[in-house]
Amino acid sequence: MRIDALLQAGLTRSFEFFPPKSEAESVTLDETFSDLEILKPSFVSVTYRGGAESRQRTYDLVSRIQGDHNITSMAHMICVGHKQDEVERILHNYAEAGVENIMALGGDVPSGSEDSSDFAYAIDLVSEIRHAGTFAIGVAAHPLGHPKSPTLDSDREFLALKLELADFAVTQFFFQADEWKSLVNDLADRNCHKPVLPGIMPVTSLSSIPSMARMGSTVPPELVVRLEAANESGGPEAVREAGISAAVELCRDLLAEHAPGLHFYTLNRSTATREIHDALFN
Repeated sequence: MRIDALLQAGLTRSFEFFPPKSEAESVTLDETFSDLEILKPSFVSVTYRGGAESRQRTYDLVSRIQGDHNITSMAHMICVGHKQDEVERILHNYAEAGVENIMALGGDVPSGSEDSSDFAYAIDLVSEIRHAGTFAIGVAAHPLGHPKSPTLDSDREFLALKLELADFAVTQFFFQADEWKSLVNDLADRNCHKPVLPGIMPVTSLSSIPSMARMGSTVPPELVVRLEAANESGGPEAVREAGISAAVELCRDLLAEHAPGLHFYTLNRSTATREIHDALFN
């Protein structure tokens, strides 16, 4: 089913996975998927790590979920390093596999790659996908602005342009509902009213805070203080519990603000996602 149709029908709950690169990762993903499948997600998405091998792994996983489990699936695609005929072939293969949803991303050049591209920006890929068939198209959004954007205002303007062609956006993870609300309001001021799904990923360890900042999602100082206090009183397990509680609070705030759904970044692990989901919906 197309994700834009699911969003029109009501609140969605979705999970994101990455394709395994080894047998050990495959075992972990299978266990995670089995644990989360019973929650009956509206859809799942599968990321793309870069390079031809990863592209095949993304295709294999999306096709398996779509075909064997009958769960609506979305495949990630990037424009970097791709020629137009290659993109046309990829889209044809997804259509043949019954995949109706594509997440169109700019992407980063794989390390050591010299592959040229026919697409400069994500919006170019969105245009190609729209021309190629009847896919529902998602794009990325950044509540705090893309790290490479010169200003927040320019980031919002480019996002609005992408959403003129695309059907919905999924945000990078963030930690305060006002950040999502500000993004949506900025888009509305530009006469853009496409659904923007908030991305959720809890902070479950103090060591993950610097990497989240490098990904463009700085953990707010008040949350850092909360997690450090938990660590002082109960160690790493208390930090994890505090991070999950904060994520539950964020989700409740987003639902109160009428977010169209919740998109969980699982990192191919089920426990934290399951705990947040159970606290919200059970």
